[in-house]
Amino acid sequence: MKTKITSIRKQVLILLITLLCISSCAKKEEKEKEDIFEVTSPLLKDTMLTREYVCQIKAIQHIELRALDRGYLQEILVDEGNLVKKGQLMFRILPLKYKAVQEKAQAEANYAEIEYRNSKSLADSNVISPNQLALVKAKLEMAKAELSLADVYMGFTQIRAPFGGLMDRFQVRLGSLLEEGDLLTTLSDISQLWVYFNVPEAEYLDYKQAPKGNNLLKIKLRMANDQIFEYDGEVKTIEADFNNMTGSIAFRATFPNPDRLLRHGETGNVIVTVPLKKALLIPQKATYEVLDQKFVYVVDKDNTLRARRIIISAEMPDIYVVKEGILETDKILLEGLRKVRDKQKIAYEFKDPKQAIAALKLHAE
Repeated sequence: MKTKITSIRKQVLILLITLLCISSCAKKEEKEKEDIFEVTSPLLKDTMLTREYVCQIKAIQHIELRALDRGYLQEILVDEGNLVKKGQLMFRILPLKYKAVQEKAQAEANYAEIEYRNSKSLADSNVISPNQLALVKAKLEMAKAELSLADVYMGFTQIRAPFGGLMDRFQVRLGSLLEEGDLLTTLSDISQLWVYFNVPEAEYLDYKQAPKGNNLLKIKLRMANDQIFEYDGEVKTIEADFNNMTGSIAFRATFPNPDRLLRHGETGNVIVTVPLKKALLIPQKATYEVLDQKFVYVVDKDNTLRARRIIISAEMPDIYVVKEGILETDKILLEGLRKVRDKQKIAYEFKDPKQAIAALKLHAE
């Protein structure tokens, strides 16, 4: 009986030792597998850098229409939100006062005209002297000037569109008593749009120092619904002074708006695309940060990691454009940066730079 129990114990012990060996071997294999790191190289290629700026959209012309004189609003000949043509009559203020003045001036001009014709006939017959005729003629010219002035005053009662555009909300209603200068409405010419956006000083210098014909080549507009406006814009104006509070300067881009889709006062984002020649690209995940400085692990010829500081010239989603610190021929650690340390020797698999960039969520195009 003792012999049988001893045999069973031996079998159990052997089984436990076997399981421990299998487990140890599996862990060893797993550890060896984990110790193989992915390594790649920077990718040198021409690409495009995209920057976005919050913008404000303004009509190329946007003015206030105000009453030119005191009186009651007699007629409103347009409607809110309508397009009006240049010179179209929009409002008429009760013209009784100026109408009477105009009629009086017209009558005096007619009287002076008749008096002048009679006097000229008498002067031709030598009945009156040339000086008397000249006085009558001066009286006629004065009457015509008074009539012209009355016509101007009469024009104050008619508000016409100074340019073609889109009507805004009425600020008064029919029959309102208006004072001189009271706001009636606003008028916007939205056939073209002025889009303003602020650019940081460093980026402004980049644009200005870019090769001629390359700066601000592509200007697009992302609308508030996240859709891209179908027409491209062009930067035509840069303000003279920097804003010392923000360290930026205002750019103005002009966009055509033939369908009048966008209106004065909207917001969006300007998208500026800048070409980069022979840019050195690396995945952002291949870097780590120490005291606001970027580092990568470079693998030397002995497969040893060397921490190296790099300088970033531009940033894209998931990608950095490197200005200094590494070369196209260097090998950099792509994965597992938190598992290693400087001067550590590693085993690695090399991943082609194009594949490493293409595997990112958004790669350089």
